[in-house]
This record gives sequence, structure tokens and C-alpha cells, in this order.
Amino acid sequence: MGNGTRLGRVRGLGSSHHGSQHWLQQRLTALGNILLVTWFFVSLIRLPLSDHGAVQRWAANPTVALALILLVISVFWHFRLGLQVMIEDYVHGEAVKLLSLVILNFYAIGGAAFGIFAIVRIALAPAGLAPGGM
Repeated sequence: MGNGTRLGRVRGLGSSHHGSQHWLQQRLTALGNILLVTWFFVSLIRLPLSDHGAVQRWAANPTVALALILLVISVFWHFRLGLQVMIEDYVHGEAVKLLSLVILNFYAIGGAAFGIFAIVRIALAPAGLAPGGM
């Protein structure tokens, strides 16, 4: 297709080749979110939600726990990618933009870590103990 406009090629202001990778990551995480969230809701509908033990046993299944971890990673990654684009486009001060991106990264990584920790805790809990119980 080309390297941008003629003036951009002359000035050397063509594509930096980062936008297409970011765009592709957003689309792939969106596809993963569609598949994983659909699986999650269908699975929850099939469970007796009034029975806490049944939901806990379901979440403790290693295959389910792995899928839940993938769901958490995909959702937080997609969230971070989308907000990063918004911050880069609409925040104009360099210091505020940098601070916003740092806070966004801490929030996304922290949220994903907390979700993964909770899933692992449920999956590795002894069968007789409820999470949070003694």
C-alpha cells in the first residue's frame, strides 16, 4: 500500500509499525473475551447458583480454574489496551500522560493478579474448607 503520504515520506513521519500490532492485540483479546465470557455465562446458567458448594466445586476443577484465569488475563489485558489508546489520544500533557499510563498499568496488573490469586486460592483449597473460613 505505501508508507503514508508523500509529505510524510519526505519528512520521515511514516508509520512507526506499532499501531497494527496494538490493533491486532485488541481484536484477539476481544475474540478471546467473547469466547471465554460466553463459556462463563453458559456454565453459570447450568449451575445451581443457590448451592455455594456446587459453584465452589465447579471453580475448583483444574480445567475450569485454568479457563477462569485465562478469562481474567484476557479481560484485563483488553481493558489496558483500550484505555491506553484513550489516554494516548486524549491526555495532552506529557507528565500527566505518563502518570496516567503508570497508574493504568498498576491497576490492570494488580486487578489481574488479585483475580488470579482468588481463583488459585479456590482451586487449591482443601475440599472441606470454604474460602475465607477457618
